[in-house]
Amino acid sequence: MSNNPQPAKRAILLMNLGSPDSTEVKDVRRYLNQFLMDSRVIDIPLVPRALLVRGIIVPFRAPKSAEAYRTIWTKEGSPLVVLTKQLQQALQQQLEEPVAIAMRYGNPSPKKAYDELLQQNPGLDEVVLVPLYPHYAMSSYETAVEYARLQHAGKGYPFKLTVIKPFYNETQYINALSENIASHLTDDYDHLLFSYHGIPERHVRKTDPTGCHCLKAGNCCDTASVAHATCYRHQVFATTKLVAEKLNIPKEKYSISFQSRLGKGWLQPFTDVRLEEMPKEGIKKLLVVCPAFVSDCLETLEEIEERGKESFMNAGGESYHMIPCLNTHPLWVAALAGWIGALRAGNHEMVLK
Repeated sequence: MSNNPQPAKRAILLMNLGSPDSTEVKDVRRYLNQFLMDSRVIDIPLVPRALLVRGIIVPFRAPKSAEAYRTIWTKEGSPLVVLTKQLQQALQQQLEEPVAIAMRYGNPSPKKAYDELLQQNPGLDEVVLVPLYPHYAMSSYETAVEYARLQHAGKGYPFKLTVIKPFYNETQYINALSENIASHLTDDYDHLLFSYHGIPERHVRKTDPTGCHCLKAGNCCDTASVAHATCYRHQVFATTKLVAEKLNIPKEKYSISFQSRLGKGWLQPFTDVRLEEMPKEGIKKLLVVCPAFVSDCLETLEEIEERGKESFMNAGGESYHMIPCLNTHPLWVAALAGWIGALRAGNHEMVLK
């Protein structure tokens, strides 16, 4: 917490996805049930969702996911939770406000974070929620914000909740992401793959407030629209373009793909498919970065760094390297501190309206 001996009026809450409490199947099963029963993740009615998740997906997936978690688990615990705590500590060194963490699924919950912050700061007026998702998607940013709001309203806390908006195109974030990538571009490479977490195409359409732009209009992501404020596809394209321009990467040396799909009708191209195709196209030396995540986790460490490398190399690749997430990169920590400092100064441009 803050080194300020006086109780704070404002606190910061970093919110990430979450993780099972352990690699035991029972803990992974509990986590998957909470995650997949979220109506913003699997957006079908409750009864068929429960039958699908509890009757089919989780019983088969929990043991496999538990084994996958075991390959990346550290002595300190889940990499995502450990790295989020490290980010909390690094940010705390730059802020006078107390910094806490919460998870959308698993522990600690927003309620637990709120209770502890209020206990330590009885006069708390405001909690600034920072969803650790650069891009807007109903299954990530939106569900985190709504869950935090629900727990805030349910207890009737005396402090207000202020939410930081998606930062996919914010200069400080782009600078941090670019610098993190740049340090890996010194070695000879054929291609840089931006692998983003996939979402169903129907989610893109659902978050389109116009109802007639996303995935309907020609070149929809390049045509100005109010829909872009909540369009995941547009936002990942924008992040990629800004980073490539800043690093002067030729168009032929980078591309976008989408990983972690669950079912049909998801955004394409698929990362796993591209990893097998690229060596046949002459791409032998590959760099992969996962900008949808700010903290390394199962989807980066196991899916991309381990299984992705195996797929690429078995398909004829010669070298493969996954660029770590921002984690506690100094420029990323400085970006977060800068946004909080701007709020303190009365600049609310980063606040979700």
